[in-house]
Amino acid sequence: MTSAAANEAPLWQPDPERIAAAAVTRFQSWAAERYGAPAEGGYPALHRWSVDELDTFWRAVADWFDVRFSTPSETAIGDRTMPGAQWFPGATLNYAEHALRAGEDPLHAGAPALLHVDETHAQAAVSWSELRRQVGSLAAELRALGVRPGDRVSGYLPNIPQSVVALLATAAVGGVWTSCAPDFGARSVLDRFQQVEPVVLFTVDGYRYGGKEHDRTETVAELRRELPTLRAVVHIPLLGTPAPEGTLAWSALTSADTEPVFEQVPFDHPLWVLYSSGTTGLPKAIVQSQGGILLEHLKQLGLHCDLGPADRFFWYTSTGWMMWNFLVSGLLTGTTVVLYDGSPGYPDVSAQWRVAEQTGATLYGTSAAYVMACRKAGIHPGRDFDLSRIQCVATTGSPLPPDGFRWLHDEVAEDLWIASVSGGTDVCSCFAGAVPTLPVHIGELQAPCLGTDLQSWDPAGKPLIGEVGELVVTNPLPSMPIHFWNDPDGSRYRDSYFEMYPGVWRHGDWITLTDRGSVIIHGRSDSTLNRQGVRMGSADIYEAVERLPEIRESLVIGLEEPDGGYWMPLFVHLADGAALDDDLRDRIKQTIRANLSPRHVPDEIIEVPGIPHTLTGKRIEVPVKRLLQGTELAKAVNPGSIDNLELLHFYEDLARTRR
Repeated sequence: MTSAAANEAPLWQPDPERIAAAAVTRFQSWAAERYGAPAEGGYPALHRWSVDELDTFWRAVADWFDVRFSTPSETAIGDRTMPGAQWFPGATLNYAEHALRAGEDPLHAGAPALLHVDETHAQAAVSWSELRRQVGSLAAELRALGVRPGDRVSGYLPNIPQSVVALLATAAVGGVWTSCAPDFGARSVLDRFQQVEPVVLFTVDGYRYGGKEHDRTETVAELRRELPTLRAVVHIPLLGTPAPEGTLAWSALTSADTEPVFEQVPFDHPLWVLYSSGTTGLPKAIVQSQGGILLEHLKQLGLHCDLGPADRFFWYTSTGWMMWNFLVSGLLTGTTVVLYDGSPGYPDVSAQWRVAEQTGATLYGTSAAYVMACRKAGIHPGRDFDLSRIQCVATTGSPLPPDGFRWLHDEVAEDLWIASVSGGTDVCSCFAGAVPTLPVHIGELQAPCLGTDLQSWDPAGKPLIGEVGELVVTNPLPSMPIHFWNDPDGSRYRDSYFEMYPGVWRHGDWITLTDRGSVIIHGRSDSTLNRQGVRMGSADIYEAVERLPEIRESLVIGLEEPDGGYWMPLFVHLADGAALDDDLRDRIKQTIRANLSPRHVPDEIIEVPGIPHTLTGKRIEVPVKRLLQGTELAKAVNPGSIDNLELLHFYEDLARTRR
């Protein structure tokens, strides 16, 4: 990023009234009076203080959000060594107590805590008082089943209110929650749940997606057979199937009028287990803490996303993705959380915009891929739907291309805060993204997040500005994993993040920090293209190529060859009716050359029947690279982590042909 680029006009600029009203502005003034934060200098000064004075900043966050410590701590951070930083030593609290706190207010108890929408667009509300009652009832029943602090409780569930109740009841008793979406097959679920040995399984009989019912009774039967640690299975009859023998009925466990009892647990007590995509082996079982998630999500949702009781928070997600956990944490700020259970494109590509209109969403989150699909389909959300309540559209999953920024601005609203955010399952949060008081520049994330000492490093560990480098975080975050499950000596955890730069978190993304403080994400560094010593992000190529209407999706791989050569093929999945002829090949090359550089032009352009993804929708670059290097399929990829395993046979055959 050159200094000339820093003079480009922003796509969006918050007006003075919006800046003054933002929670982060009020937090800064308050923290200046009580904790010595800078009163002037806006967000950049606040961010600098938040990383320079890490202990003070996190104590201020806990104070600002009135975190209830049943046992307080003198300091926010003890040992700050990574991995293994010690947060709020000696403190005790409960995440679920904070998530349900808004329901204690009689004036707020009848307001909706959850709004649930399915593909029929029927809408059901769960009030704060009803959510508290159900959690109280279920938590008491879990205790009666013998669930104790530290026991794992699993959910094979879609994005429905029952999933939220089960998570919060588990947290209330000090259990450890873990979930998979019901579109995961039995092997994928077992690869995850068998690692953590759950004692309770919540499950549906099936789910509805794309206008069809998908029966899951056989899969559930297999899970029960293969999870010997289960003491109870709770049946939720989403499709009306009778309860299998030996299961408990959801309705019976949630019918009592019981005030929730919240187990007070240490700050670093495990809250849930999330999983990496698991494309090259068993998924990593990532454990995050009650206190760490509570503090990190209060900061992200309350300050960065600017959410409060007047808001409605909708993010399109499934229970198999960290964004579902992040969405549920919207409750921490008293926000109404919108749960959509269905296909993102049913009955048409406008489905998510229809949900946003119907529920009055004020912050709507989706994937960059969905935004680009809407653009390609030529829809007009701002014209066809009443989206007047939306203050912010946020995107994640992959970098939002510049054309995505322009499309949202042109087709949703000109006065729209567009927040492209980037983080990871590993921290269940964002490293960089939304800041309500900063301008939005096309193709850029607004800034690093508070308390996040985000830097771009070269291989020698030298910080870079305006150049592509490794995304590193040089100070701990509260939501960094407390450990991986079944990693007794911590070696797998250390190897995942701290091998390249000991004591510094390396995330595995290529980024540029611009001279105006914004962030550009270029793609994964472990699948980075490196031609003649020039490093290139795959996301840059996808953004350029997929502007062409003939290209549905693409995948680029850089392959180091034994003779010292380098082969960089581009695989393209064509739109219906398109043909990969010489004219289209030339236009693809010209598009890449004009938008990026001659170095980015692939050696070959190859038509494929489809692009393989993880179950959470990310293109799988590294396993395809391994296949092309000759690794056999069983060793190159975990079959249970892929959305369409058949697609990988194409790349396997291609590798064989090349050899």
